[in-house]
Amino acid sequence: MYEKTFPNKRFKHTLEFLRKHISTSHTILDLGVENPFSKIMKEEGYTVKNTTGEDLDKNQTVFSEGKQDVVTAFEIFEHLLNPYTILNEIKSDKLVISIPLRLWFSSAYRSKTDMWDRHYHEFEDWQLDWLLEKTGWKIIDSQKFTHPVKKIGFRPLLRFFTPRYYIVYAEKSPLTPEGGIKD
Repeated sequence: MYEKTFPNKRFKHTLEFLRKHISTSHTILDLGVENPFSKIMKEEGYTVKNTTGEDLDKNQTVFSEGKQDVVTAFEIFEHLLNPYTILNEIKSDKLVISIPLRLWFSSAYRSKTDMWDRHYHEFEDWQLDWLLEKTGWKIIDSQKFTHPVKKIGFRPLLRFFTPRYYIVYAEKSPLTPEGGIKD
């Protein structure tokens, strides 16, 4: 996936955000197979367990195989058909999630050669916020950031100042005795 380019800026920003909210004493379940960023987290002292490539739309047993302190999902939810179900199944109390934002000047990403490398959802920030709220998560912090590319053209120029990624730190909202969410 990163044969030609390595997303240094995105990884740097994601690591800074993770450090801001998650201590290395926390255990992490990172959704998705082991990847360059999960290796970076381990090098930084985090205890990270990755999922093993199972189709999370169909199989959520990973969430009942022992509770981790934190679940991370970096550029995963846009690939899922039903992220609502995943967010409901998470047993951890903390979540760090990042998504690529929907860009008005670019269509949804779809690899022609890799069935797993396709975006079903192209989120806007408010859509992810609503999804988190509906599944019982309270957003504590969020940030948007750009990811310019080293190409010439109108779209690469727009990428210099149009936010491309959205990252969120959320915690499970406690429930009231009536089943509603406390503020």
